[in-house]
Amino acid sequence: MANLPPPHSGGPSSGAPAAEDENIPTAEQLVLDLCNPELREQTLSLLSKHRDKFQQDIGLLLWHSFGTMAALLLEIMNIYPWLSPATLSQAQSNRVCNALALLQCVASHPDTRMPFIKAGIPVYLYPFLNTTYKTRQYEFLRLTSLGVIGALVKVDDQDVIAYLLSTEIIPLCLRTMELGSDISKTVATFIVEKIILDDAGLKYICTTCERFFALSNVLAQMLEALVEQPSPRLLKHIIRCYLRLTDNPSACHALRTQLPSVLRDGTFNYFLEKDPPTRLWLHQMLHNIAMANSGGGGPHTGPSRVMGM
Repeated sequence: MANLPPPHSGGPSSGAPAAEDENIPTAEQLVLDLCNPELREQTLSLLSKHRDKFQQDIGLLLWHSFGTMAALLLEIMNIYPWLSPATLSQAQSNRVCNALALLQCVASHPDTRMPFIKAGIPVYLYPFLNTTYKTRQYEFLRLTSLGVIGALVKVDDQDVIAYLLSTEIIPLCLRTMELGSDISKTVATFIVEKIILDDAGLKYICTTCERFFALSNVLAQMLEALVEQPSPRLLKHIIRCYLRLTDNPSACHALRTQLPSVLRDGTFNYFLEKDPPTRLWLHQMLHNIAMANSGGGGPHTGPSRVMGM
């Protein structure tokens, strides 16, 4: 999953980008400027917009600079009062999304990922994922927050998964999978996929019927919507989630009746013909379910039968 380009503060575009780049302060100076409240808004925009152009590891610089992380968290917490009722302006959303984009740099760096988690910083983003408003400014908040979590799970790390499972990230992702835009649904589904690809994540989902059906129902709802508004990227992640669920014997057994018919009747063949890996995932998933249906059980060894079905 590629890094998500965050929205940034609007302004007149320059016709000479090279000249504009020459006038950009150094990364070190910009990071220092984040601690100056009078310079922070412009600095957030510049760092977010040009973060890939700096040769330095911005994530390391942000994490180890005195007061910088506190300044970014302050930007995030300052928005909380505007989350409900829905009074957040587009300018406010842009500003905090720029701060979130910098947090994604920290979450992405291998040397700062675990300190970022141990400090409990991801939970500061959860109020943004808990919103249900569908206006542009709230959707930007959801999407950019998901980008931070997506950066954490992109690299397979059991410690990252263990931390996320100790929080409310699964219910929050399910909420976005229900209510978000196409791209937000895609990123949220990717996060859930990466979590359940870890054995601890699969066990978490399959520990209770409630958790399993919460996920399977949301996956089914998204598939139903894809019939009218196709999204090959989202379809790919949905199918991968279903395939992983078949690695748990009880979940595989339940999918005999819970799997939507659109995955059996060729509804998405046009898109799957263009994506051989996803087509193979679908065939493997259907094979696993068929084996369970015949009484042979799934072909994979999954966690113990803990769902009690």
